[in-house]
Amino acid sequence: MSGARPGPPGVGTRPEHLSTILESIADGVFTVDAEMRITSFNRAAEEITGFQRQEALGQPCCEIFRTNVCFSACPVREAIRTGHPVHRREVEILDAGNRELPISVTASVLRGADGRPIGGVETFRDLSQLHALEEQVLDRFRFRDLVSRNRAMRALFDVIPEVAATDATVLLLGESGTGKELLARAVHDLSPRRDGPLVVVNCGALPENLLEAEIFGVHKGAFTGAVEDRPGRLAQARGGTLLLDEIGDLPLPLQVKLLRVLENREYQPLGARRTETADVRFVAATHRDLEAMVADGSFRQDLFLRIHVVALEIPPLRDRPEDIPLLLDLALARFGRRYGKRAVRFSPEALALLLAHDYPGNVRELFNLVERGVILCRGDEITPALLPPELAGGGTPRSLSRRPGPPSRETLLQVLREHGGNRTAAARALGVNRTTLWRWLRRLGIAPQDRCKNDQSNNLAT
Repeated sequence: MSGARPGPPGVGTRPEHLSTILESIADGVFTVDAEMRITSFNRAAEEITGFQRQEALGQPCCEIFRTNVCFSACPVREAIRTGHPVHRREVEILDAGNRELPISVTASVLRGADGRPIGGVETFRDLSQLHALEEQVLDRFRFRDLVSRNRAMRALFDVIPEVAATDATVLLLGESGTGKELLARAVHDLSPRRDGPLVVVNCGALPENLLEAEIFGVHKGAFTGAVEDRPGRLAQARGGTLLLDEIGDLPLPLQVKLLRVLENREYQPLGARRTETADVRFVAATHRDLEAMVADGSFRQDLFLRIHVVALEIPPLRDRPEDIPLLLDLALARFGRRYGKRAVRFSPEALALLLAHDYPGNVRELFNLVERGVILCRGDEITPALLPPELAGGGTPRSLSRRPGPPSRETLLQVLREHGGNRTAAARALGVNRTTLWRWLRRLGIAPQDRCKNDQSNNLAT
């Protein structure tokens, strides 16, 4: 005799049994009809959201949950539309007290007897405690705005407070994009000058005459066009810190004037008759090999010795791969908040590419890649298609920013010929600014007539 096998005692499929099960689980559960109005709301949903069942029933779910994806990537709508479940998507809701709450969502379509969609069901879990634990872990590796698990970086973090407590000149060394300006900010914020300004001047961003005026200031009538007194960065940084970024690009004549300021704290603005006192703490930064530049005569030895009081070197990202996952999480959280896409995550394939990349542009490149992915992402996953082609292809972008000096004379001439003598285009191809290219040309003694030799256009456009 055949028949249906009875189930375990006390368990059935009657509505009261299903209700008991839903009320006993820790995950929030609610259902909606085809118009996205809430038709059921369990006890855990009440506890997580802060809304009572009677407040939620019959309401559009977007008025109860108020997530950051309600009108762009609602998991329940997606499940109903595609017929496929959405698994463990992280979103943020506003609870009844208008506090942001991270939750993990799984959504599925509900079907009627005829198989057609009649609504949806969503289960969700409070992630706030998990996020708090993650923050605690991250705080273990955080120093101000810097994060690292690397032993060399941790040793650097340990000495910064001691260095910052003095007024000694600090030299920050490291490749472009490693975070030298963030380290300078940490030195300033931990110093007795923290209430003063941190002023930055990029020594490679301007031609020599403009750079001198930018650093030392200008008095009215110093030259044509100087119609009023204009304080320089030394005056603007009074009582605080002056960061001389890319000091390796500072022209030799200005190196002499800077040396005087460092030695006796006096300087003279352009057109001024009297000297002024520099009440600043100096921090210098460069990606160049200053010792090699001293050896070839492009950087003064006395200035090098003056700024080399305390030297702190930041290792490149390729030498601290253990920091890459930490930085990827940090960047994803930052840009997710900035662009309202907190639910975005990396696909396994994209994550594998990002973890394998050697980052010639260091932390700056990593953050740029993540920001690009978040901006371009239309769903909840950053895939390899949203990463630069050279990354997906396994290559790395060419970077000349770490070059300790100019390329060879032949290389410069060849690049100039390829771009018809246009220095702006040539500088862009070499990965430097136009001022740096101009200094390279001058250092190598390349005259204007040499720059476009054999070029029919002979165009020296700027």
